Amino acid sequence: MASAPRCPSCCAGCATAKINVVTTQASPRFTFSQRLTLALVPRIVWALLRLVGLTWRFQVIAEADATPLPGGAGAGAEVFAFWHQCVLPCAIYFRRTGATILISRSFDGELITRILALFGFRAVRGSSSRGAREGLLGLKQAIESGHPAIFTADGPRGPIYRAKMGPIKLAQLTGARIGSFHLEPKHAWRMHSWDRFLVPWPFTRIVVSWSRWTQVPADLPEADFESKREELDAAIERARLNALAHLGKAAQ
Repeated sequence: MASAPRCPSCCAGCATAKINVVTTQASPRFTFSQRLTLALVPRIVWALLRLVGLTWRFQVIAEADATPLPGGAGAGAEVFAFWHQCVLPCAIYFRRTGATILISRSFDGELITRILALFGFRAVRGSSSRGAREGLLGLKQAIESGHPAIFTADGPRGPIYRAKMGPIKLAQLTGARIGSFHLEPKHAWRMHSWDRFLVPWPFTRIVVSWSRWTQVPADLPEADFESKREELDAAIERARLNALAHLGKAAQ
């Protein structure tokens, strides 16, 4: 976690960015320790990531007929999708886009929401299992207001490298096309998590790889949604594999 422009994945003004919350349920109640974590951790993570992010060097590549958006510049009322493992570099690279991201209603989701808000991102709350309808409507509102919507396509719990149906439904609902990308660091710590989460080293080079747009017709029959989801899978995977090949790394 969808490398994304006028700046998507931090400037001083971003620290006061507002979070758009779309929900029909009361806000969850957190324990004292959770409230303390939410008060302290986001700014610590924001400061550390901003500091390390200043040392990263980004290189943009794109497959034939793809339209790269360096730094997310020019991203408008469109849908973007990437794999969950590259959330950290995406937060830095796309921080000025004002993009809206779908994030779960869990405590972890609340923590991520507050961190990303400091980077200038907006959020709607929901997931493929809880609050899916409200989350989709919130992203639709973002598209209709001219802002990009981003999905960590295989999040929040996987399986890895398999997109959920959300980006397809949103594109079909709004007529927006889907941009696919991946950010691959030359050197990174790889976590032992379901998504093989990447933590780029300081001063490393990060390849920002773009695939061709995925188009979803407004009249697409529901029976054809799965084939479109597979097409999106293939597009994001091409971006990832092209980045690995560019860095001379074996597919993982």
